[in-house]
Amino acid sequence: MSGLYARESRSVSTMAHLRFFPQAVVGGSGAYLTGDDGRKLLDFAASWGAASLGHSHPAIREAVNRALCDQAGASYLSTANEPSVLLAEKLLSLVPERARGRVWFGHSGSDANETVARMVVAATGRPRILAFNGAYHGGTVGSMAVSGHPAQQGARAKDLTLVPYPNSYAAGSPEAAKDAALAYLEKLLATEIPPQEIAAFFIEPIQSDGGMLVPPEGFFKDVEALCRTHGILIVSDEVKVGLGRSGRFNAFEHAGIEPDIVVFGKGLGGGLPVSAVVGPEAILNHAVAFSLQTVHGNPVCAAAALAVLQTIERDNLVANAERTGRMLREALDRLATRHALIGNVRGRGLALGVELVANGAPALRQTALAVYRAFQLGLVLYYVGVNSNVLEFTPPLTLTEAEAQEGVAILDQALADVAAGRVDEALLADFAGW
Repeated sequence: MSGLYARESRSVSTMAHLRFFPQAVVGGSGAYLTGDDGRKLLDFAASWGAASLGHSHPAIREAVNRALCDQAGASYLSTANEPSVLLAEKLLSLVPERARGRVWFGHSGSDANETVARMVVAATGRPRILAFNGAYHGGTVGSMAVSGHPAQQGARAKDLTLVPYPNSYAAGSPEAAKDAALAYLEKLLATEIPPQEIAAFFIEPIQSDGGMLVPPEGFFKDVEALCRTHGILIVSDEVKVGLGRSGRFNAFEHAGIEPDIVVFGKGLGGGLPVSAVVGPEAILNHAVAFSLQTVHGNPVCAAAALAVLQTIERDNLVANAERTGRMLREALDRLATRHALIGNVRGRGLALGVELVANGAPALRQTALAVYRAFQLGLVLYYVGVNSNVLEFTPPLTLTEAEAQEGVAILDQALADVAAGRVDEALLADFAGW
């Protein structure tokens, strides 16, 4: 264990920890982190996608420096500040017409989704919310209340109903997964849950923490039709998979739908804490002082976020995510032909997942060993999924093809070492993951 990691263990609470190996860093540049031992670590996680432009990106540094050199306050609670207005105007231009009303700013996807959950119920007068099994909408009390991930320790809202997210791999085919999920939802609305009581359906265009599940073609178009029939708002959680990561700016664009409300977070700040909810004026302006914290709309974070959006456009990073992601996906598919542990490769753009199985069952221990061994070899990679057996790839949008190939080569060796029993299971004693 490194010196920095040991020092942290004596000073920092573990309540916010989600650790897979003793990673301790002192710096970073681009797609690489610098460990306190001097090692360069290729970062395929980007802090769960938050470091969307990689580490120490010059556009973010310059924007933050300008904002701090002539700081327009620290909040938008009681004063308009230029960076937050510019960011709001930009975000409004990036969503569908039906969502193009107003913008609310927060610190994270968690407080954003919590605000939406409260807001849609208050504004519509409808008490119920739909979400998916396996969904992760945040870690606050209110966002956990509308989530469906089994690893979370918060209570579900009493008026939350969870429905199955279509899993093509588990179901045997996209068609079977789609038909089963839609049949469940249609029966639910026809029998158990009065649709006129449902305020909103929280969707994930790709279910990332639930296992990087990609919905079957046409699934969300059918969901959209059901919601429109019954006046149910569609909330698209783009926190991890949006902002170009999927090879489209908004991940819901792959489904050809238009949500009523769009939630942004993680990569929006490029590493700084900022989130945004974009939606109709009637919903977003339902009441003043409805959801606020002192440094919401912080001009420094807003300036960083605007720089992220401008850089994504200027440097064609959506196209890079699609192109580099396709190459990375093809390389992972080739790995699957050589490693019996790989059951399925899936995803879009630079939001990819590799599900590991052993004897037809989720390979929990092997997955944990694989990410640990990859870290030893110089690759930062985490795992997700309701069974904790899906390797998640959310690297910076700036990832190059050469860096992608380097990462795959490390993963290839890590999987080979795990399969051959060359990784000591005792290494996992202090790392529960989730």
